[in-house]
Amino acid sequence: MTDIPGKNRLDFATRTIHGGQFPDPTTGAVMVPIYATSTYAQASPGEHKGFEYSRSHNPTRFAFERCIADLESGTAGFAFASGLAAASTILETLDSGAHVIASDDLYGGSFRLFDKVRKRSAGLTFSFVDMADLAAVRGGDHPGDADDLGGDAHQPDAAPGGSGGDRDPGQDA
Repeated sequence: MTDIPGKNRLDFATRTIHGGQFPDPTTGAVMVPIYATSTYAQASPGEHKGFEYSRSHNPTRFAFERCIADLESGTAGFAFASGLAAASTILETLDSGAHVIASDDLYGGSFRLFDKVRKRSAGLTFSFVDMADLAAVRGGDHPGDADDLGGDAHQPDAAPGGSGGDRDPGQDA
């Protein structure tokens, strides 16, 4: 809806509905419809009109990503099926051997992805710290350059010490 990236001329409330949206060229609908299809017709394998399978590309998701980019005054937005899918994608951007500082009160699925999968498959190292303790985040026990992914506090037993939000700040992660 805006033609200048990062420059929003409409009010926020209007952009939440129309941000990044354009009328559908086929029907003229002012809002992108929800495409509930899983597969799109192809003239032959790999010869399509921009979409093959909804799991890889989807006009509804593209509209949502454009809207998020507009709301955040960004140039692009990305949508994932889950937070774990988003975290996994972020980890893909890191070089082997990179060090990540994560919350010690991390969602269990993220902790297992970090500790059981990416440590082995990508050579990443992780420190799990109390994010409310700036000294712990800045601490000297973190090898290499740190990328702070933060975390979310949904599964207290997922923290390395198993104590989650009640973790003793002096306890080693």
